[in-house]
Amino acid sequence: MTSPDRADLAALRPRLPSPVEEISDGRFGRHGIRLLLKRDDLIHPDLIGNKWRKLAPNLTAAAGRTVVTFGGAYSNHLRATAAAGRLLGLRTVGVVRGQELTDRPLNPSLARCAADGMRLHFVDRSTYRRKTEPETLAAILRAADTEDAYVVPEGGSNSLAVRGCRALGEELRARADVDVVALACGTGGTLAGLAAGLAPDQRALGIPVLKGGFLSTDVAALQERAFGGRRGDWSLDDRFHFGGYARVPAELDAFAEDFEHRHGLPVERLYVAKLLYGLVVLADEGAFPRGTTITAVVTGRPFP
Repeated sequence: MTSPDRADLAALRPRLPSPVEEISDGRFGRHGIRLLLKRDDLIHPDLIGNKWRKLAPNLTAAAGRTVVTFGGAYSNHLRATAAAGRLLGLRTVGVVRGQELTDRPLNPSLARCAADGMRLHFVDRSTYRRKTEPETLAAILRAADTEDAYVVPEGGSNSLAVRGCRALGEELRARADVDVVALACGTGGTLAGLAAGLAPDQRALGIPVLKGGFLSTDVAALQERAFGGRRGDWSLDDRFHFGGYARVPAELDAFAEDFEHRHGLPVERLYVAKLLYGLVVLADEGAFPRGTTITAVVTGRPFP
């Protein structure tokens, strides 16, 4: 196993800064709104979008140690971490929510993790909920025989990741035509970093994909740990989670198919579809003044 340094990560040839594309969509145009897409899905074929931005600094910090991280059975973060392990020669362990999954056939997402060399360790849901408690975390690491591992939290959101995502905002900071930068949020790390990197006259809008209304507190806490306090102008709209993570009802799927047909862009359902749907609704509600330019961050692409 190798010890990845900055040169190793550069050898993966990420496409940075990611490109920005303007699309013409009458649902925005009729309100006098321009829509740009920040194509973070094109950064790297395996470490897609915000997964690159959050994982890269953590992989450097791991310095060759086994990387342990956490996620559900359909976690994009687990797949990205497993892919990073394969590409960099790092051992990876995924702690998966749901002890009941131990004896079941792996779903396509977890099968991809395993194929990329990730060792899967299933824990019961009660223990998983307490995984950030020091005693519980220590017990999980002992049970997985990974006590000396480098731990990356669920979704990859820690101070290193937040500071890594600041570059996303910085890539858009110089564009005078960008007023609002919007993205779908899971654990909030990307939003926390993005907002810190934007210019003072730009604002960030997060669309949570989980229900519960807890994310504002989490984003503020992430910024506190990463920067010492709140940074940037950011807000959340909690109305577009469609029932929670991995919930893709027929209405959302039909919307995504229509967007794909209109623009020839594959739309990832768990995050990106909810973001784009929310922006269409907000435009119809008059949430953005005429003349506004919105940049929607495309953080992923469909799997498989």
